[in-house]
Amino acid sequence: MLVVAGFLSDRFYSADNITNVLRQSVPLGLATLGMLFVILTGGIDLSVGAIMALVSVVVALMIPDIGLWPALAVGIIMATIIGAFAGILVTWFNIAPFIATLAMMTIARGLGLIISKGQPVFIDDPALIEFGTGYLFGIPLPVYVFGIFILLAQFLYKHTVFGRLVVSIGSNETATRFAGIRVNYYKLAVYALSGLACGIAGILATTRTGVGSPVLAVGFELDVIAAVVVGGASLAGGRGTVINTIIGVLILSIISNLMNLMNISGYNQQVVKGIIIIIAVMLESIKSKVKL
Repeated sequence: MLVVAGFLSDRFYSADNITNVLRQSVPLGLATLGMLFVILTGGIDLSVGAIMALVSVVVALMIPDIGLWPALAVGIIMATIIGAFAGILVTWFNIAPFIATLAMMTIARGLGLIISKGQPVFIDDPALIEFGTGYLFGIPLPVYVFGIFILLAQFLYKHTVFGRLVVSIGSNETATRFAGIRVNYYKLAVYALSGLACGIAGILATTRTGVGSPVLAVGFELDVIAAVVVGGASLAGGRGTVINTIIGVLILSIISNLMNLMNISGYNQQVVKGIIIIIAVMLESIKSKVKL
């Protein structure tokens, strides 16, 4: 794909474009890593984009009143609570993850529109804007946040009991319950983790434009799910890795960037992303049948 991209656009390998790809991949990557843990348990989270938008608006509105860092903390905590509440609906009330997170998506998006009155909220805090547009050693600052989150996710997945049990739940939830594991607590935790990741993603997306927008990340859940699937994770749960998921994020980011360079419209890009999901799921199905 990288070789073909170089032939299709002579601007693809320019330093500015590579930097742009890295910067654009940050919000998608953060939300996707949170989604990975949810999908590993056999769940799904449709509220990712709405949570990002709500956090964006809340942080933008609160910065003038309480300051930058308290506003960021409130936004991240709020996102985590929303994710945890979705987890409660799934675990203690036995609501299907699709329905529970669809409801949270609607609520979060609606709250964002209500408190912002449907209008963008401009941020004039220089520190936040400088971070979103700043560089260190030629690499955008938000990429470093993404890198730290990747390391934490890899450690959580690979080197903790939590990570092993999340995979176990997705592989065989009944057997995990019979082993004496409190499955509900772990399932609730992955939805809270997804909310946390989306909160940070929403803030970093806001730093790029300096605007808190209630319509931020509309349809973003499609990109996030696509990245996880392209990365080889199974929507049935129990299979997927952090590294492969990051590769899936980069694949989608590069494809989107290449289509932008080729002046392909956003509507056509949505069609391409849908086709990518279908192909990825079909290949996964064929792979599973071959193993059997």
